[in-house]
Amino acid sequence: MPGLLLDTLRGAQLDQRPLWLMRQAGRYLPEYRALRAEKGGFLALVYDTDAAAEITLQPIDRFGFDGAILFSDILIVPYAMGQDLQFLAGEGPRLSPRLVDHALESLVSVPERLSPIYETVRKVRSKLTVDKTMLGFAGSPWTVATYMTAGEGSRDQHETRAMAYRDPTAFGAIIEAIVGVTVEYLCGQIEAGAEAVQLFDSWAGTLSPAQFERWVIAPNAAIVAAVKKRHPETPIIGFPKGAGEKLPAYARETGVDAVGIDETIDPIWAAHSLPPGMPVQGNLDPLLLLAGGVEQDEQTRRVLEAFADRPHVFNLGHGIGQFTPIAHVEQLLATVREWRR
Repeated sequence: MPGLLLDTLRGAQLDQRPLWLMRQAGRYLPEYRALRAEKGGFLALVYDTDAAAEITLQPIDRFGFDGAILFSDILIVPYAMGQDLQFLAGEGPRLSPRLVDHALESLVSVPERLSPIYETVRKVRSKLTVDKTMLGFAGSPWTVATYMTAGEGSRDQHETRAMAYRDPTAFGAIIEAIVGVTVEYLCGQIEAGAEAVQLFDSWAGTLSPAQFERWVIAPNAAIVAAVKKRHPETPIIGFPKGAGEKLPAYARETGVDAVGIDETIDPIWAAHSLPPGMPVQGNLDPLLLLAGGVEQDEQTRRVLEAFADRPHVFNLGHGIGQFTPIAHVEQLLATVREWRR
């Protein structure tokens, strides 16, 4: 039987709310830090399928969350497309060659770089109980393209945005290529055992409305349609961070089954503005979870109450911070588990 999370993503309005946290398998957990110290760098962990499966399961073993989110990274897609990927200590990921300087055609794809990720999914699903949902994911084309174009992350994605204006044909080819690989990647995860998948668009908030329609909504709609054609029963969560007032259009036009909302969105506004009956996910501020206390409890309940009349997956507005105290996560879990509609 499906668990609480999968039922909710499929549109069931349940009295209890499922809970998982973005980036829940990570640096705030002492068991993760110990394993990383033993095994080495981030990319080495991702490609060690036993270690990646263990990390994916760590927050389930400790907290009993309703979903296990695959331990991997959104930049596995450009890595499979032929860019070199490095994670530099204190600096973050680097991709080369940068597509602002090199043609997309210069890349030689390495699709076998996706295979170990599928093996991790298989290993995790084999160890999860039936009431826990295995969550796969990929980066959305716009966000992935920002890294592929500039070679690294930036605050305003100025090089990528400028390229999209200057040469929309070349940039559109990059987006189209990402869409194609992402469809295969998500379907591969589903076929390996993922029961729901999430599209992360971490930099969606930097775009104007017209650019948002072109580079966020349209590519995500293409991915959703292609994945749904092959796996119609698998829920897809769309998470366009920073979308703001463009969120209802994203929810209507992309075809996603559920929409994630970040901490800057008023949950009461979202509850009234999003399509009726659509499951939502979010949206406690990760910094509030870092701070804890009475305010954390009050705001947790505010989010729960705001979405009381529609299917709701409790989550943060973005990833959990590495310095978040374990006790605060336990406090959050208790508050959500005690709440009833």
